[in-house]
Amino acid sequence: MNFTDFLSSIVPFTDGELKDIVSHFKKETVLKNQTLVRQGEICKTLYFVEKGMGRSYYLNESGKEITQWFFGIGKFMSSVDSFFQQTPSLYYLEVLEDTELYSISKSDIDQLFAKYHKMETMGRLVATEMLTKMVNKLNAIQFQTARERYDYMLAEFPDIAYQVPLGHIASYLGMTQETLSRIRKG
Repeated sequence: MNFTDFLSSIVPFTDGELKDIVSHFKKETVLKNQTLVRQGEICKTLYFVEKGMGRSYYLNESGKEITQWFFGIGKFMSSVDSFFQQTPSLYYLEVLEDTELYSISKSDIDQLFAKYHKMETMGRLVATEMLTKMVNKLNAIQFQTARERYDYMLAEFPDIAYQVPLGHIASYLGMTQETLSRIRKG
């Protein structure tokens, strides 16, 4: 999804506002498997995924990667609590395929929020959507069967099986790769 189209789909910005807002973002191409934020670092950048896929993950006590979230096309990607609170990140942030991103610093997004009430509105709407999706995922893990969690994920990320290693998907869903393989075959 084109970045300016995304912004306009959330809030009706004027052409001049859009031009100014987009000028604060830097467009970049990030290569597959590049880490954007490491656990313990302060996340200084908010990203918008125009093309590609990213994920956040942590290492459990035995050193295994556990995927916390996927970020697909048309979504903002960050270690959100670290970015907005400027505290050390609990997660790693990486891209899973060659990815086109728009990036902005905390100070620049704060300037845009101060300059444009519509940006604050957009921030609230995007944050509300993200919070709702995280609550839905938590509810799915707590209350749904493995099959229901898999179906929920496919509804959210239809092409994910072609973009992401199955181990990442299994950890995101809170199941073993063997369980995931059984579900996919069933």
